[in-house]
Amino acid sequence: MQTGNCWFIGAALCLSLGLAGCGSTGSSAGTSFLYKNITVADGSAVAGEGNNILFKGSPLMLSGNGIKIGDQLRDVKVAQDDLSLINIVHTKGEGKVRIISIVPSLDTKVCEQQTHHLSERNRGLDKMVELITVSVDTPFAQKRFAEEAKIDNVTFLSDYRGAEFGKTYGLFLKDPHILARAVMVVDKQNTIRYLQITPELTQLPNMEEAFQFARSLITAS
Repeated sequence: MQTGNCWFIGAALCLSLGLAGCGSTGSSAGTSFLYKNITVADGSAVAGEGNNILFKGSPLMLSGNGIKIGDQLRDVKVAQDDLSLINIVHTKGEGKVRIISIVPSLDTKVCEQQTHHLSERNRGLDKMVELITVSVDTPFAQKRFAEEAKIDNVTFLSDYRGAEFGKTYGLFLKDPHILARAVMVVDKQNTIRYLQITPELTQLPNMEEAFQFARSLITAS
């Protein structure tokens, strides 16, 4: 985190994200995770420098060269759980459809639910596509989260080394040094075919719509 005012912004943001959505709607079959009533975002923000997303109505500026639907995945290295680096283009699912879920921090309730949804409610997509979560959490924190959540069908990749993924894709929030919340679907040719960046950081992306789009790509092929 940054120092001074940026630290306070970050602390307030993470606290609010962690407390967002308290009403339980029950649990998914085979898991003890309790899903909350968290608003699903309508529409998408635009990635890249000069654009912003909202945190409880207040704008946060995005940094980097924005990605959009129709663009190719861009070369950038992220860290795996053993600290080794891998190009996001060349993950184990290269050549298959991939769903990339981007979250600010796994240690918040909204990000936690987004990741559980990706893992547990994809209705068999995990057998056909690679599910990826990217955050600025350290690889150690991601590994701990996955073990505690009993998630073993998601590839966790860390952008902790200078947020190069966030900057390369125009999804980096310089203050308070986190990623925007987003989900993208990438086809077999590494083309981004679906992208939603939540306009409000405390809201969830439409994971069901992303799943449906990924399934349509598989069916079309």
